[in-house]
Amino acid sequence: MSEKTAVVTDRAPRPPASFSQGVRKGNLLQVAGQVGFDPASGVVAGTGLVEQAEQTLRNVQAVLEEGGASWTDVVMMRVYLTDTSHFAELNRVYDEWFSRVAGPHPARTTVYVGLPAGLLVEIDALAVLD
Repeated sequence: MSEKTAVVTDRAPRPPASFSQGVRKGNLLQVAGQVGFDPASGVVAGTGLVEQAEQTLRNVQAVLEEGGASWTDVVMMRVYLTDTSHFAELNRVYDEWFSRVAGPHPARTTVYVGLPAGLLVEIDALAVLD
């Protein structure tokens, strides 16, 4: 049985509670929900969906890379939005981001939730490594 290990990087925001940025067990890597905090400054990357979504994806990528994965290893992503009116804008950011990734692209679920004040989007990812 493979050991479960925490994935920790300074290139993504530190969790505000007792959970890991990512966890790897065997060939599975689960990236915890990331938001649009800039890990260098500790502040939200902007007030708009585009800035926050791009920073959120950079944060997910940082945890993936620290765990030995890349976007091509991601099989599932979950996106949490605070406002249904942001769906089309999110899709534009997402499509642009994944246009740089060799397909097939990950499966995705999008749900609408409440997030702390000022945060518009949260994203987590599940990667399977060879």
